[in-house]
Amino acid sequence: MKLRSQNWFEGVNLNAFVHRSWTGAQGFTRDVFDGRPVIGICNSWSELTNCNAHLRIVAEAVKRGVWEAGGLPLEFPTISLGEALIKPTTMLYRNLMAMDVEEMIKANPIDGVVLLCGCDKTTPAQLMGAASADLPAIMVPGGPMLKGQWRGEEVGSGTDVFRFWDLCRTGRLSEEEFVEIEGAMHRSHGHCMVMGTASTMTSLAEALGMTLTGCANIPAADTRRMAIAQQSGRRIVAMVQEDLRPSRILTRGALENAIRVLMAIGGSTNAVIHLVAIAGRLGIELPLETFDTISRTTPFLVNIKPSGEHLMEDLFYAGGIPALMKEIADLLHLDALTVSGQTVGANIATAQVYDRDII
Repeated sequence: MKLRSQNWFEGVNLNAFVHRSWTGAQGFTRDVFDGRPVIGICNSWSELTNCNAHLRIVAEAVKRGVWEAGGLPLEFPTISLGEALIKPTTMLYRNLMAMDVEEMIKANPIDGVVLLCGCDKTTPAQLMGAASADLPAIMVPGGPMLKGQWRGEEVGSGTDVFRFWDLCRTGRLSEEEFVEIEGAMHRSHGHCMVMGTASTMTSLAEALGMTLTGCANIPAADTRRMAIAQQSGRRIVAMVQEDLRPSRILTRGALENAIRVLMAIGGSTNAVIHLVAIAGRLGIELPLETFDTISRTTPFLVNIKPSGEHLMEDLFYAGGIPALMKEIADLLHLDALTVSGQTVGANIATAQVYDRDII
C-alpha cells in the first residue's frame, strides 16, 4: 500500500524537494523521509484549557511510541475549548473545532493521527473531525485529575463547588475555609474528576472503540497515562499498515455500545448531543428514541459524583470502563471492532471489578 504521505515526500522532483527540505529544517535527518508512516499528533493543548494543559507532555510519550514503531511523528495544534474560561459557552465552537481537526488532517501529509483531548468539547470535536477525515485514528485522553481532598473529605470539581458556595453565602462556611477549598479541589493536571461531560466523553471514546482498552480513566498524574500514550503511538503505526479507519470502528453497533455505557455510568446529558453529532458525521441516524429504548434496559452501575459518592480516580482503581463493560456484556455488541484490532468482547474478556462499592 502506498502511503498517503508519499505524495508529499517521495521522489526526486521539485515538490518533494520543497516538502523534505522545509520539514527537515526542524532538524530531521534525510532518512525519516524513507517511506515510513507520518503520524500526526492532533494536540488540543492550551493554557487557556486547564484540563488539557499537560497534553504537551502526553504528546512526547506518544512520539516515543511512534518512533519505536518506525513512524515519523509530527505534532500540530488545533482550537482548544476550555469550559472554565470561554464565555458564554464552548458549545458555540465545538463544530468549529471539529472542522479545524478534519481540515488539518486532510490537508497535511498525514497517514494516521493520534487525537489528544480531555476537556468537554475537545473529545467529541476531535472524534467528529477524525470521522469525517477517515484516516486511521486513535484517541488518547489526558485523564482525570486526582481527587480533591479537604479535611478528610473527597471533593469533586464542579459538583462540590456549588455546595460549598451555598454554605459560604449562608454563613455556614467562612471565607477563609472557602478559599482553602479552592486550593484543595484541584490537586493535579487533568480534566474534571467527576462524571461530568469530560469524564463521560472520554469514557465513551473508549466504549466506541477509539482508545486502547483501559485508557479513559487512568488519572492524568499516574505514570500509566504516559505508558498508554506511548503504546498508542506504537499502535497507530500498525493501524496505518492495517488501514484500520474510523469508518470501520464507529459503526451503529459501536454507537449503541456507547449509549449503553453512558446509561450505566450515569454520564452527562451532554453526551446525547455529542453522540448524535458524531453519528451525523458517519451518516448514521441516531434518534432520541434510541437513547430512550436503551436507557430502559440498561442498569445504572457506577457510584461516581454527581450521581454517586466517589470520583473518577476510584473508578479506575475499581477496574474502569473495561470492568463496567464486562458487567453489561450481554447488552453490548461484542463483535464491534476497536483500535486495538480486536473486538470489544476480546478486549474485556479478562476485565474484573475490584471494588463493588464503585461498580
